[in-house]
Amino acid sequence: MNSVKNYVNGLWVDPQNNGYLDIENPSTGEIIGKVPLSTGEETIKAILSAEAAFPSWRDTPVSRRADYLYTLLNLVEKNEDQIARLITLEMGKSISDSRAEFKRLYENIQTACGMPVLQQGDKLVGASYGIDGEVILQPLGVFGMIAPFNFPAMVPFWFLPYALASGNTYVLKPSEQVPLTMQFITQLIHDAGIPAGVYNMVNGDKTVGEALTSHPSVKGISFVGSTAVARIIAKECGSSGKRYQAMGGAKNHMVVMPDAKKDEVVRNMLTSCFGCAGQRCMAASAIICVGDETYSEIREKFIQAAMQLPVGNPLDPIFEKEDVVGPVISAKAKQRIHALIEEGVTEGATLALDGRNVCVKGCEKGYYIGPTIFTEVKPGMKIHRTEIFGPVVVIMKASNLDEAIGIINDLNYGNGASIYTQNGYYSRKFKLETDAGMIGINVGIPAPVAYLPFGGMKDSSFSETKAQGRDVIGFFTDRKIVTERYWNED
Repeated sequence: MNSVKNYVNGLWVDPQNNGYLDIENPSTGEIIGKVPLSTGEETIKAILSAEAAFPSWRDTPVSRRADYLYTLLNLVEKNEDQIARLITLEMGKSISDSRAEFKRLYENIQTACGMPVLQQGDKLVGASYGIDGEVILQPLGVFGMIAPFNFPAMVPFWFLPYALASGNTYVLKPSEQVPLTMQFITQLIHDAGIPAGVYNMVNGDKTVGEALTSHPSVKGISFVGSTAVARIIAKECGSSGKRYQAMGGAKNHMVVMPDAKKDEVVRNMLTSCFGCAGQRCMAASAIICVGDETYSEIREKFIQAAMQLPVGNPLDPIFEKEDVVGPVISAKAKQRIHALIEEGVTEGATLALDGRNVCVKGCEKGYYIGPTIFTEVKPGMKIHRTEIFGPVVVIMKASNLDEAIGIINDLNYGNGASIYTQNGYYSRKFKLETDAGMIGINVGIPAPVAYLPFGGMKDSSFSETKAQGRDVIGFFTDRKIVTERYWNED
Protein backbone atom coordinates (compact mmCIF):
# COMPACT_ATOMS: atom_id res chain seq x y z
CA MET A 1 0.00 0.00 0.00
CA ASN A 2 1.50 3.29 -1.14
CA SER A 3 0.24 6.62 0.23
CA VAL A 4 1.22 9.28 -2.27
CA LYS A 5 2.88 12.49 -1.11
CA ASN A 6 3.28 15.90 -2.65
CA TYR A 7 6.62 17.30 -3.77
CA VAL A 8 7.03 20.98 -2.89
CA ASN A 9 10.18 23.12 -2.76
CA GLY A 10 12.45 20.12 -3.18
CA LEU A 11 10.85 18.09 -0.37
CA TRP A 12 8.34 15.24 -0.09
CA VAL A 13 5.54 16.50 2.13
CA ASP A 14 2.44 15.04 3.72
CA PRO A 15 -0.32 17.44 2.66
CA GLN A 16 -2.96 18.91 4.87
CA ASN A 17 -5.78 17.54 2.79
CA ASN A 18 -9.45 16.72 2.56
CA GLY A 19 -8.92 12.98 2.82
CA TYR A 20 -7.69 10.30 0.44
CA LEU A 21 -8.93 8.43 -2.62
CA ASP A 22 -8.13 4.78 -3.30
CA ILE A 23 -5.76 4.00 -6.15
CA GLU A 24 -7.00 0.90 -7.97
CA ASN A 25 -5.36 -1.69 -10.15
CA PRO A 26 -8.05 -1.79 -12.89
CA SER A 27 -6.96 -5.27 -13.92
CA THR A 28 -7.97 -6.80 -10.59
CA GLY A 29 -9.94 -4.13 -8.70
CA GLU A 30 -7.30 -4.35 -5.95
CA ILE A 31 -6.51 -1.21 -3.93
CA ILE A 32 -2.80 -0.49 -4.41
CA GLY A 33 -2.45 2.90 -2.74
CA LYS A 34 -4.04 6.11 -1.60
CA VAL A 35 -3.81 9.59 -3.13
CA PRO A 36 -4.42 12.77 -1.11
CA LEU A 37 -7.12 15.26 -1.98
CA SER A 38 -4.87 18.27 -1.54
CA THR A 39 -6.45 21.60 -0.70
CA GLY A 40 -6.24 24.86 -2.57
CA GLU A 41 -3.95 26.17 0.16
CA GLU A 42 -1.55 23.29 -0.38
CA THR A 43 -1.52 24.06 -4.10
CA ILE A 44 -0.78 27.73 -3.43
CA LYS A 45 2.25 26.71 -1.33
CA ALA A 46 3.62 24.91 -4.38
CA ILE A 47 2.88 27.88 -6.64
CA LEU A 48 4.64 30.29 -4.28
CA SER A 49 7.59 27.90 -4.06
CA ALA A 50 7.86 27.90 -7.85
CA GLU A 51 7.51 31.67 -7.93
CA ALA A 52 10.35 32.11 -5.42
CA ALA A 53 12.60 29.76 -7.40
CA PHE A 54 11.96 31.48 -10.73
CA PRO A 55 14.48 34.39 -10.65
CA SER A 56 17.45 32.15 -9.91
CA TRP A 57 16.35 29.48 -12.41
CA ARG A 58 15.71 32.10 -15.11
CA ASP A 59 19.24 33.44 -14.64
CA THR A 60 20.79 29.97 -14.83
CA PRO A 61 22.53 29.65 -18.23
CA VAL A 62 20.36 27.71 -20.65
CA SER A 63 23.07 25.09 -21.22
CA ARG A 64 23.17 24.42 -17.47
CA ARG A 65 19.40 24.00 -17.40
CA ALA A 66 19.70 21.47 -20.23
CA ASP A 67 22.35 19.57 -18.27
CA TYR A 68 19.78 18.70 -15.62
CA LEU A 69 17.52 17.25 -18.32
CA TYR A 70 20.36 15.12 -19.71
CA THR A 71 20.84 13.72 -16.21
CA LEU A 72 17.10 13.07 -15.88
CA LEU A 73 17.06 11.32 -19.26
CA ASN A 74 19.74 8.89 -18.10
CA LEU A 75 17.91 8.20 -14.85
CA VAL A 76 14.61 7.47 -16.60
CA GLU A 77 16.34 5.16 -19.09
CA LYS A 78 17.88 3.17 -16.23
CA ASN A 79 14.49 2.78 -14.56
CA GLU A 80 12.35 2.26 -17.68
CA ASP A 81 11.27 -1.30 -16.92
CA GLN A 82 10.19 -0.48 -13.37
CA ILE A 83 8.24 2.60 -14.48
CA ALA A 84 6.59 0.68 -17.33
CA ARG A 85 5.33 -1.96 -14.90
CA LEU A 86 4.07 0.77 -12.61
CA ILE A 87 2.11 2.30 -15.52
CA THR A 88 0.57 -1.09 -16.29
CA LEU A 89 -0.23 -1.68 -12.62
CA GLU A 90 -2.20 1.53 -12.13
CA MET A 91 -3.49 2.24 -15.65
CA GLY A 92 -4.03 -1.26 -17.07
CA LYS A 93 -2.42 -0.99 -20.51
CA SER A 94 -0.20 -3.78 -21.79
CA ILE A 95 3.49 -3.82 -20.92
CA SER A 96 4.33 -3.17 -24.58
CA ASP A 97 2.01 -0.14 -24.62
CA SER A 98 3.56 1.12 -21.38
CA ARG A 99 7.05 0.79 -22.82
CA ALA A 100 5.91 2.61 -25.94
CA GLU A 101 5.28 5.73 -23.85
CA PHE A 102 9.01 6.12 -23.33
CA LYS A 103 9.82 6.65 -27.00
CA ARG A 104 8.04 10.01 -27.00
CA LEU A 105 9.13 10.81 -23.44
CA TYR A 106 12.78 10.43 -24.44
CA GLU A 107 12.29 12.38 -27.66
CA ASN A 108 10.74 15.30 -25.79
CA ILE A 109 13.56 15.49 -23.26
CA GLN A 110 16.11 15.26 -26.06
CA THR A 111 14.34 17.98 -28.04
CA ALA A 112 14.12 20.27 -25.00
CA CYS A 113 17.86 19.77 -24.44
CA GLY A 114 18.27 21.72 -27.67
CA MET A 115 16.95 24.84 -25.93
CA PRO A 116 20.24 26.76 -26.51
CA VAL A 117 19.18 26.76 -30.17
CA LEU A 118 15.39 26.65 -29.81
CA GLN A 119 15.32 29.78 -27.62
CA GLN A 120 17.51 31.89 -29.84
CA GLY A 121 15.94 35.11 -31.07
CA ASP A 122 16.47 37.20 -34.20
CA LYS A 123 18.44 40.34 -34.91
CA LEU A 124 18.15 42.81 -37.72
CA VAL A 125 21.19 45.04 -38.15
CA GLY A 126 20.34 48.31 -39.87
CA ALA A 127 16.61 48.35 -39.19
CA SER A 128 16.93 52.10 -39.74
CA TYR A 129 19.75 54.64 -39.80
CA GLY A 130 22.07 53.61 -36.97
CA ILE A 131 19.33 51.49 -35.41
CA ASP A 132 19.24 47.74 -34.91
CA GLY A 133 16.23 45.59 -34.06
CA GLU A 134 16.27 42.46 -31.95
CA VAL A 135 13.76 39.84 -30.78
CA ILE A 136 14.60 37.97 -27.59
CA LEU A 137 12.65 35.06 -26.05
CA GLN A 138 12.31 35.24 -22.29
CA PRO A 139 10.65 32.91 -19.75
CA LEU A 140 7.56 34.16 -17.96
CA GLY A 141 7.48 32.51 -14.53
CA VAL A 142 5.31 29.74 -13.08
CA PHE A 143 3.44 27.31 -15.35
CA GLY A 144 1.07 24.52 -14.38
CA MET A 145 -0.19 21.30 -15.90
CA ILE A 146 -3.28 19.16 -15.29
CA ALA A 147 -2.46 15.68 -16.63
CA PRO A 148 -4.73 12.85 -17.88
CA PHE A 149 -4.82 9.21 -16.74
CA ASN A 150 -4.14 7.44 -20.02
CA PHE A 151 -0.45 8.33 -20.48
CA PRO A 152 0.83 9.01 -16.97
CA ALA A 153 4.49 9.21 -18.02
CA MET A 154 4.46 10.56 -21.56
CA VAL A 155 1.92 13.38 -21.62
CA PRO A 156 3.52 15.48 -18.84
CA PHE A 157 6.68 15.44 -20.92
CA TRP A 158 4.93 17.11 -23.83
CA PHE A 159 5.31 20.25 -21.72
CA LEU A 160 7.49 19.86 -18.61
CA PRO A 161 11.00 19.66 -20.15
CA TYR A 162 10.34 22.64 -22.42
CA ALA A 163 9.06 24.76 -19.54
CA LEU A 164 12.12 24.01 -17.42
CA ALA A 165 14.69 24.29 -20.21
CA SER A 166 13.34 27.68 -21.27
CA GLY A 167 13.76 29.02 -17.72
CA ASN A 168 10.29 28.68 -16.21
CA THR A 169 9.26 26.88 -13.02
CA TYR A 170 6.51 24.30 -12.81
CA VAL A 171 3.65 22.81 -10.78
CA LEU A 172 2.21 19.50 -11.99
CA LYS A 173 -1.07 17.89 -10.99
CA PRO A 174 -1.07 14.21 -12.04
CA SER A 175 -4.36 12.41 -12.56
CA GLU A 176 -5.65 11.20 -9.21
CA GLN A 177 -6.37 7.85 -10.90
CA VAL A 178 -2.71 7.16 -11.77
CA PRO A 179 -0.45 9.15 -9.41
CA LEU A 180 2.17 6.47 -8.74
CA THR A 181 4.01 6.85 -12.05
CA MET A 182 4.76 10.56 -11.65
CA GLN A 183 5.62 10.00 -7.98
CA PHE A 184 8.39 7.66 -9.14
CA ILE A 185 9.54 10.02 -11.90
CA THR A 186 9.43 12.98 -9.51
CA GLN A 187 11.96 11.19 -7.32
CA LEU A 188 14.18 10.91 -10.40
CA ILE A 189 13.74 14.64 -11.04
CA HIS A 190 14.85 15.21 -7.45
CA ASP A 191 17.81 12.85 -7.93
CA ALA A 192 18.80 14.76 -11.09
CA GLY A 193 19.55 17.73 -8.82
CA ILE A 194 17.04 20.21 -10.20
CA PRO A 195 16.99 23.06 -7.65
CA ALA A 196 14.28 23.21 -5.00
CA GLY A 197 11.08 24.93 -6.12
CA VAL A 198 11.82 24.69 -9.84
CA TYR A 199 9.56 21.63 -10.14
CA ASN A 200 6.67 20.84 -7.82
CA MET A 201 3.93 18.19 -7.80
CA VAL A 202 0.57 18.41 -6.04
CA ASN A 203 -1.85 15.48 -6.01
CA GLY A 204 -5.61 15.74 -5.81
CA ASP A 205 -8.82 16.33 -7.70
CA LYS A 206 -10.35 19.38 -9.36
CA THR A 207 -9.63 21.50 -6.27
CA VAL A 208 -5.95 21.47 -7.19
CA GLY A 209 -6.72 22.19 -10.84
CA GLU A 210 -8.94 25.12 -9.94
CA ALA A 211 -6.27 26.59 -7.67
CA LEU A 212 -3.69 26.35 -10.46
CA THR A 213 -6.04 27.87 -13.02
CA SER A 214 -7.14 30.78 -10.84
CA HIS A 215 -3.92 31.83 -9.12
CA PRO A 216 -2.51 35.08 -10.57
CA SER A 217 1.12 33.95 -10.24
CA VAL A 218 0.56 31.08 -12.69
CA LYS A 219 1.29 32.41 -16.18
CA GLY A 220 -0.13 29.49 -18.14
CA ILE A 221 -1.87 26.12 -17.91
CA SER A 222 -1.44 23.00 -20.04
CA PHE A 223 -4.38 20.60 -19.90
CA VAL A 224 -5.11 17.29 -21.63
CA GLY A 225 -8.46 15.62 -21.03
CA SER A 226 -12.11 15.83 -22.02
CA THR A 227 -13.53 18.51 -24.29
CA ALA A 228 -15.98 19.64 -21.60
CA VAL A 229 -13.20 20.39 -19.11
CA ALA A 230 -10.89 21.80 -21.80
CA ARG A 231 -13.59 24.33 -22.69
CA ILE A 232 -13.87 25.39 -19.03
CA ILE A 233 -10.08 25.73 -18.69
CA ALA A 234 -9.92 27.85 -21.85
CA LYS A 235 -12.73 30.11 -20.68
CA GLU A 236 -11.33 30.65 -17.20
CA CYS A 237 -7.76 31.23 -18.37
CA GLY A 238 -8.92 33.48 -21.19
CA SER A 239 -10.99 35.66 -18.86
CA SER A 240 -7.94 36.32 -16.65
CA GLY A 241 -5.43 36.78 -19.46
CA LYS A 242 -3.64 33.54 -18.61
CA ARG A 243 -2.05 31.47 -21.35
CA TYR A 244 -3.54 28.03 -21.92
CA GLN A 245 -3.20 24.85 -23.90
CA ALA A 246 -6.53 23.07 -23.50
CA MET A 247 -6.54 19.80 -25.41
CA GLY A 248 -9.86 17.96 -25.46
CA GLY A 249 -11.46 14.81 -26.80
CA ALA A 250 -11.39 13.07 -30.14
CA LYS A 251 -13.30 10.86 -32.55
CA ASN A 252 -10.58 9.73 -34.93
CA HIS A 253 -11.54 8.20 -38.28
CA MET A 254 -9.70 5.90 -40.67
CA VAL A 255 -10.72 5.90 -44.33
CA VAL A 256 -10.02 2.78 -46.40
CA MET A 257 -9.90 3.26 -50.17
CA PRO A 258 -10.49 0.39 -52.65
CA ASP A 259 -6.79 0.32 -53.63
CA ALA A 260 -5.53 -0.09 -50.05
CA LYS A 261 -3.42 -3.11 -49.04
CA LYS A 262 -6.22 -4.74 -47.05
CA ASP A 263 -4.26 -7.25 -44.97
CA GLU A 264 -1.67 -4.69 -43.90
CA VAL A 265 -4.49 -2.22 -43.21
CA VAL A 266 -6.32 -4.60 -40.86
CA ARG A 267 -3.16 -5.35 -38.87
CA ASN A 268 -2.47 -1.63 -38.57
CA MET A 269 -6.02 -0.79 -37.56
CA LEU A 270 -6.10 -3.37 -34.77
CA THR A 271 -3.30 -1.61 -32.90
CA SER A 272 -4.84 1.80 -33.50
CA CYS A 273 -8.31 0.80 -32.32
CA PHE A 274 -7.65 -1.59 -29.46
CA GLY A 275 -4.24 -0.65 -28.08
CA CYS A 276 -4.56 0.71 -24.51
CA ALA A 277 -8.13 -0.64 -24.67
CA GLY A 278 -8.99 2.31 -26.91
CA GLN A 279 -8.09 4.82 -24.18
CA ARG A 280 -5.88 7.04 -26.33
CA CYS A 281 -6.61 10.48 -27.71
CA MET A 282 -5.12 9.20 -30.96
CA ALA A 283 -7.01 5.88 -30.96
CA ALA A 284 -9.15 5.34 -34.04
CA SER A 285 -12.75 4.47 -33.24
CA ALA A 286 -14.46 4.90 -36.64
CA ILE A 287 -13.62 3.14 -39.91
CA ILE A 288 -15.07 4.48 -43.17
CA CYS A 289 -14.86 2.08 -46.09
CA VAL A 290 -15.22 3.58 -49.57
CA GLY A 291 -17.33 1.33 -51.80
CA ASP A 292 -19.39 -1.80 -51.16
CA GLU A 293 -16.59 -4.26 -51.86
CA THR A 294 -14.15 -2.45 -49.56
CA TYR A 295 -16.80 -2.36 -46.83
CA SER A 296 -17.54 -6.09 -47.07
CA GLU A 297 -13.89 -7.13 -47.16
CA ILE A 298 -12.71 -4.88 -44.33
CA ARG A 299 -15.72 -5.73 -42.19
CA GLU A 300 -15.08 -9.45 -42.38
CA LYS A 301 -11.31 -9.28 -42.01
CA PHE A 302 -11.41 -6.76 -39.17
CA ILE A 303 -14.02 -8.63 -37.14
CA GLN A 304 -12.20 -11.94 -37.53
CA ALA A 305 -8.88 -10.36 -36.52
CA ALA A 306 -10.42 -8.60 -33.51
CA MET A 307 -11.89 -11.89 -32.29
CA GLN A 308 -8.35 -13.28 -32.02
CA LEU A 309 -7.06 -10.53 -29.74
CA PRO A 310 -6.39 -11.76 -26.20
CA VAL A 311 -8.11 -10.00 -23.30
CA GLY A 312 -6.46 -10.33 -19.91
CA ASN A 313 -4.35 -9.02 -17.07
CA PRO A 314 -1.39 -7.24 -18.69
CA LEU A 315 0.87 -8.24 -15.78
CA ASP A 316 0.20 -11.94 -16.36
CA PRO A 317 3.58 -13.42 -17.44
CA ILE A 318 1.98 -15.04 -20.51
CA PHE A 319 1.47 -11.53 -21.97
CA GLU A 320 5.04 -10.36 -21.31
CA LYS A 321 5.87 -10.30 -25.03
CA GLU A 322 2.35 -10.19 -26.43
CA ASP A 323 -0.08 -7.35 -26.99
CA VAL A 324 -3.17 -7.81 -24.86
CA VAL A 325 -6.38 -5.84 -24.45
CA GLY A 326 -6.34 -4.85 -20.80
CA PRO A 327 -9.04 -3.24 -18.68
CA VAL A 328 -10.55 0.22 -18.93
CA ILE A 329 -9.55 2.56 -16.14
CA SER A 330 -12.45 2.20 -13.68
CA ALA A 331 -15.83 0.70 -12.88
CA LYS A 332 -17.41 4.04 -13.80
CA ALA A 333 -15.74 4.00 -17.23
CA LYS A 334 -16.86 0.42 -17.82
CA GLN A 335 -20.44 1.28 -16.90
CA ARG A 336 -20.42 4.31 -19.22
CA ILE A 337 -19.07 2.28 -22.15
CA HIS A 338 -21.63 -0.48 -21.59
CA ALA A 339 -24.39 2.14 -21.67
CA LEU A 340 -23.10 3.55 -24.96
CA ILE A 341 -22.96 0.08 -26.50
CA GLU A 342 -26.59 -0.43 -25.53
CA GLU A 343 -27.43 2.95 -27.11
CA GLY A 344 -25.86 1.74 -30.35
CA VAL A 345 -28.08 -1.34 -30.34
CA THR A 346 -31.13 0.84 -29.64
CA GLU A 347 -30.20 3.17 -32.51
CA GLY A 348 -30.30 0.26 -34.94
CA ALA A 349 -26.62 -0.39 -35.57
CA THR A 350 -25.54 -4.03 -35.84
CA LEU A 351 -23.48 -5.25 -32.88
CA ALA A 352 -21.20 -7.54 -34.86
CA LEU A 353 -18.82 -8.24 -31.97
CA ASP A 354 -19.89 -7.77 -28.35
CA GLY A 355 -17.13 -7.52 -25.74
CA ARG A 356 -19.33 -6.83 -22.73
CA ASN A 357 -19.41 -10.36 -21.39
CA VAL A 358 -15.69 -11.06 -21.40
CA CYS A 359 -14.40 -12.77 -18.25
CA VAL A 360 -10.75 -12.93 -17.22
CA LYS A 361 -10.10 -15.86 -14.89
CA GLY A 362 -8.71 -14.72 -11.58
CA CYS A 363 -9.55 -11.08 -12.36
CA GLU A 364 -13.32 -11.15 -11.99
CA LYS A 365 -13.25 -7.75 -10.24
CA GLY A 366 -11.30 -6.12 -13.07
CA TYR A 367 -12.84 -3.65 -15.53
CA TYR A 368 -12.57 -5.58 -18.78
CA ILE A 369 -14.36 -4.98 -22.05
CA GLY A 370 -13.36 -7.04 -25.07
CA PRO A 371 -13.07 -5.66 -28.60
CA THR A 372 -16.53 -4.45 -29.65
CA ILE A 373 -17.51 -3.66 -33.23
CA PHE A 374 -20.62 -2.07 -34.71
CA THR A 375 -21.49 -2.31 -38.40
CA GLU A 376 -24.27 -0.69 -40.43
CA VAL A 377 -23.56 2.55 -38.57
CA LYS A 378 -25.06 5.76 -39.95
CA PRO A 379 -23.42 9.20 -39.64
CA GLY A 380 -24.74 11.09 -36.64
CA MET A 381 -25.63 8.07 -34.53
CA LYS A 382 -24.60 8.62 -30.92
CA ILE A 383 -22.02 5.83 -31.06
CA HIS A 384 -20.52 7.61 -34.08
CA ARG A 385 -20.40 11.16 -32.76
CA THR A 386 -19.45 10.36 -29.12
CA GLU A 387 -15.92 9.81 -27.84
CA ILE A 388 -16.40 6.41 -26.21
CA PHE A 389 -12.79 6.06 -24.97
CA GLY A 390 -12.86 2.31 -24.88
CA PRO A 391 -12.36 -0.69 -27.22
CA VAL A 392 -15.44 0.10 -29.31
CA VAL A 393 -15.25 0.66 -33.09
CA VAL A 394 -17.88 1.60 -35.64
CA ILE A 395 -17.58 0.59 -39.29
CA MET A 396 -19.28 2.82 -41.86
CA LYS A 397 -19.66 3.01 -45.62
CA ALA A 398 -19.13 5.89 -48.05
CA SER A 399 -19.66 5.93 -51.80
CA ASN A 400 -16.57 8.03 -52.51
CA LEU A 401 -13.75 9.97 -50.84
CA ASP A 402 -15.69 13.25 -50.80
CA GLU A 403 -18.45 11.61 -48.78
CA ALA A 404 -15.92 10.09 -46.37
CA ILE A 405 -14.24 13.46 -45.80
CA GLY A 406 -17.66 15.03 -45.30
CA ILE A 407 -18.53 12.51 -42.58
CA ILE A 408 -15.33 13.41 -40.71
CA ASN A 409 -15.70 17.16 -41.15
CA ASP A 410 -19.31 17.18 -39.95
CA LEU A 411 -18.23 16.12 -36.45
CA ASN A 412 -17.16 18.66 -33.85
CA TYR A 413 -13.90 16.81 -33.12
CA GLY A 414 -10.76 17.27 -35.19
CA ASN A 415 -7.86 15.54 -33.49
CA GLY A 416 -6.56 12.93 -35.95
CA ALA A 417 -7.60 11.16 -39.13
CA SER A 418 -5.95 8.60 -41.42
CA ILE A 419 -6.39 7.30 -44.93
CA TYR A 420 -5.23 3.98 -46.38
CA THR A 421 -4.43 4.22 -50.07
CA GLN A 422 -1.64 3.79 -52.60
CA ASN A 423 -3.00 6.70 -54.66
CA GLY A 424 -1.19 10.04 -54.36
CA TYR A 425 -4.23 12.02 -55.49
CA TYR A 426 -6.41 10.50 -52.77
CA SER A 427 -3.83 11.11 -50.07
CA ARG A 428 -3.21 14.71 -51.15
CA LYS A 429 -6.92 15.48 -51.24
CA PHE A 430 -7.41 13.88 -47.83
CA LYS A 431 -4.61 15.74 -46.06
CA LEU A 432 -5.67 19.10 -47.50
CA GLU A 433 -9.44 18.84 -47.04
CA THR A 434 -9.87 16.86 -43.82
CA ASP A 435 -10.46 19.02 -40.73
CA ALA A 436 -8.06 17.31 -38.33
CA GLY A 437 -4.88 18.55 -36.74
CA MET A 438 -2.90 15.35 -37.31
CA ILE A 439 -3.18 13.35 -40.53
CA GLY A 440 -1.96 9.83 -41.26
CA ILE A 441 -1.28 8.33 -44.66
CA ASN A 442 -1.22 4.55 -44.23
CA VAL A 443 -0.53 5.22 -40.54
CA GLY A 444 -3.20 4.27 -38.00
CA ILE A 445 -1.87 6.40 -35.16
CA PRO A 446 -0.69 9.68 -36.73
CA ALA A 447 0.99 10.96 -33.56
CA PRO A 448 3.97 13.06 -34.67
CA VAL A 449 7.49 12.65 -33.34
CA ALA A 450 8.55 15.10 -30.63
CA TYR A 451 10.37 17.38 -33.05
CA LEU A 452 7.01 18.26 -34.62
CA PRO A 453 3.95 19.81 -32.90
CA PHE A 454 1.14 17.69 -31.46
CA GLY A 455 -2.46 18.92 -31.38
CA GLY A 456 -5.88 18.87 -32.95
CA MET A 457 -8.49 21.27 -34.31
CA LYS A 458 -12.08 22.26 -33.54
CA ASP A 459 -13.33 20.86 -30.20
CA SER A 460 -10.20 18.76 -29.83
CA SER A 461 -8.05 21.78 -29.01
CA PHE A 462 -8.84 25.19 -27.56
CA SER A 463 -5.50 26.82 -28.14
CA GLU A 464 -3.38 27.97 -31.04
CA THR A 465 -0.14 26.65 -29.56
CA LYS A 466 0.29 22.90 -29.84
CA ALA A 467 2.28 20.57 -27.61
CA GLN A 468 5.92 19.50 -27.86
CA GLY A 469 8.70 20.48 -30.25
CA ARG A 470 9.66 23.94 -31.42
CA ASP A 471 6.01 24.99 -31.50
CA VAL A 472 5.63 24.86 -27.72
CA ILE A 473 8.55 27.25 -27.08
CA GLY A 474 6.26 30.15 -27.96
CA PHE A 475 3.91 29.10 -25.16
CA PHE A 476 6.60 29.12 -22.51
CA THR A 477 8.34 32.32 -23.59
CA ASP A 478 7.42 35.87 -24.48
CA ARG A 479 8.97 37.73 -27.37
CA LYS A 480 10.53 41.00 -26.35
CA ILE A 481 11.34 43.32 -29.22
CA VAL A 482 14.31 45.64 -28.67
CA THR A 483 15.04 48.66 -30.85
CA GLU A 484 18.41 50.20 -30.05
CA ARG A 485 20.96 52.74 -31.22
CA TYR A 486 24.01 54.44 -29.77
CA TRP A 487 25.49 57.84 -30.59
CA ASN A 488 29.18 58.29 -31.04
CA GLU A 489 30.86 59.51 -27.89
CA ASP A 490 32.71 62.79 -28.42
